[in-house]
Amino acid sequence: MNGKEILVDTNIVLYLLDGSDTLASFLEGKKVYLSFISELELLGYKDIDPKQEKEILELISDCSILPLTDLIKRKYVALRKLHKIKLADALIAATAIVMGVPLITSDADFKKISELDLITYKHGIDLT
Repeated sequence: MNGKEILVDTNIVLYLLDGSDTLASFLEGKKVYLSFISELELLGYKDIDPKQEKEILELISDCSILPLTDLIKRKYVALRKLHKIKLADALIAATAIVMGVPLITSDADFKKISELDLITYKHGIDLT
């Protein structure tokens, strides 16, 4: 990890949209990646209003969206066979592993994936 690139989980984007200065400061100056699955999760929320959708689109435009590749598919399958994790989480973890970048999340389920370079965020606690 060179400290300059990071993959953000969907929940981290939600905290950013909620105004987390801690996360904004932590991500400042980094190349921020977002899995295609997080993009779909964010835009697919059932009851978002036009203002919220605009905010989501603006935040997404500041990220590099990582598409599904054959390598990510293979890693996804391996992770799902090895760990009991949700489809979206397995895709996000596979993306981080294949791309060789850390994943920042507040979801403790990722801790069971030892090959994942994981940064766990607890809302309201500084990242150092």
